[in-house]
Amino acid sequence: MGSCLIAGAMTLALASPGFTLSWTHSVEKITWRESWAITGTGLRLAEAAVKGSGAGMEPGDGAVLRNGWWVWVPDLPELAELHLAASGATGAGWRLCDSAGTCHEIGAAPGRALRLAPCGATE
Repeated sequence: MGSCLIAGAMTLALASPGFTLSWTHSVEKITWRESWAITGTGLRLAEAAVKGSGAGMEPGDGAVLRNGWWVWVPDLPELAELHLAASGATGAGWRLCDSAGTCHEIGAAPGRALRLAPCGATE
């Protein structure tokens, strides 16, 4: 079953309601990865992982080391939308991939925060 996500001015068709966001921390140069699910009412963070630790990159409560990644399930409420900073300081943007392995780079240029929301969500 496919799904749809608004990413800034783009509409992305996804292979499933799940997607992964990954990026490199602008100071520590450490990779961070989050798995998200599009629900009927918003976005739910299902899992987070960091490839090390450093300033602002500490693994969350209950994290376990798995294949070189600190992995945990954050205890956070569902969000109606997600805003991603677009600082341009990392040399790349956010990498958004669906379950079929189709990936998009978003937010690479410095500018306003990038809004992610399920299709049909109002701003």
